[in-house]
Amino acid sequence: MDSKSYQLHVLFLPYMAPGHMIPIVDMARLFARRGVKATIISTPLNAPFFSKAIERDGQLGHDISIRIIKFPSAEAGLPEGCENLSSIISWDMHANFLKAMSMLQQPIEQLLEECHPHCLVADMTFTWATEVADKLRIPRLYFSGTSNFAMCVFDSLKRYEPHRRVDSDFEPFIVPGLPDQIKTTRQQLPDYFKQTTEHEFTKLGNQVSESELRSYGVLVNSFHELEPAYSEHYRKVMGRKAWHIGPLSLCNRNIEDKAERGNTASIGKHECLRWLDLKKPKSVLYICFGTLLDFPAAQLREIALALEASGQNFIWVVRKGELRKHEDKEEWLPEGFERRMEGKGLIIRGWAPQVLILDHKAVGGFMTHCGWNSTLEAVTAGLPLVTWPLYAEQFVNEKLITDVLKIGIGVGALEWSRYAKKILVMKDDIEKAIVHLMVGEEAEEIRNRARELQEMARNAMEEGGSSYSDLTALLEELRALETSKQESAVH
Repeated sequence: MDSKSYQLHVLFLPYMAPGHMIPIVDMARLFARRGVKATIISTPLNAPFFSKAIERDGQLGHDISIRIIKFPSAEAGLPEGCENLSSIISWDMHANFLKAMSMLQQPIEQLLEECHPHCLVADMTFTWATEVADKLRIPRLYFSGTSNFAMCVFDSLKRYEPHRRVDSDFEPFIVPGLPDQIKTTRQQLPDYFKQTTEHEFTKLGNQVSESELRSYGVLVNSFHELEPAYSEHYRKVMGRKAWHIGPLSLCNRNIEDKAERGNTASIGKHECLRWLDLKKPKSVLYICFGTLLDFPAAQLREIALALEASGQNFIWVVRKGELRKHEDKEEWLPEGFERRMEGKGLIIRGWAPQVLILDHKAVGGFMTHCGWNSTLEAVTAGLPLVTWPLYAEQFVNEKLITDVLKIGIGVGALEWSRYAKKILVMKDDIEKAIVHLMVGEEAEEIRNRARELQEMARNAMEEGGSSYSDLTALLEELRALETSKQESAVH
């Protein structure tokens, strides 16, 4: 059987959280553009977040579709309509959400038997996906949604446990066994690293690692030139079979794709662009901390005071959850703040068209939580960063940005925490980082490095580039695999 004579069919299973769904949907669209039949598995309330982009791709002739399965909210003890991690407000609900994810195993298995795909791409959180794929004798590709760097650092932490040998949560230590000298503290590590007894998330972490090792290979939303030493370390030292196929955000080429990526924006794209068009090049700081964290009012207030004191133009995205919490009393904003900032600052309450904003010539910097999607979006826009990590692997990504790539300035965040922030970052530290990044000689050096990476990112995704070639090699391997399976079935 000629490996070119049939169409590869790949099923994509994203974790139901914005930061995980967005890159997997981009990935499915990228595969479809390369002639693959791509099917994205989603639930009733998650599909509308990306269905318009899929429809547009379908109209362009790409073979891409969405298959809907029911999300077991009620069965897992979650409120009806809670189908996305962004609806979770406590650790208890988080445990129920994970329970719901495990209950998806049987319906996914049935769907695979019905669709007969050649391959399953599943988010790392579906620890049972490798087992399900094995049962159907198809390869499972593992997707973690983060950098090679973060995966290497976490591997070294597990392997050498340097955090067990320090006396306090704030004492810096070196993570051994890496290409660079990387320092961190116990306070900046995920909770499960700090537990002395086995924690449910430690157990999940171990299951994730095992399913990664047992999977056919790993898809990485990165490009070789961004972190060459770590892409080599991940493949050679850790022994992972991996393909770098990013930055995936670059598959959003037209204004609609950029404006609607992830959700419907709370501000019209034209209104946003009109505001930016009035500003000088590189004069606006964009501030957004991702989709999942709610800052306390006191922290929002410190940000507002710092923005005003810095004298810089800004677009500040504040989540609706934060606003609901503080809506009775506008204590999160200093009195008269919006009136004084009129024309200088724009506050977007809710979801912002981030890729569209970052690509605008007026934007000169990005204050970010260091989530990997946001980090890559900044890299592809050639922007330097003010780093303010919060939880997940964000403190590790900050080290890559500030210490390895040298394209960012930290605000001095100390505390890893998903729900309750106890240590505030104060106005003076925030202001200092903003001014450092936006004006002065060193700011220009940082900006030049960011622009070099932008060029590399775009080249990587073009035909003949490193990520384009990695995806070509993967698709050829999957076709060859299917061909040999068909031939052995004949014999």
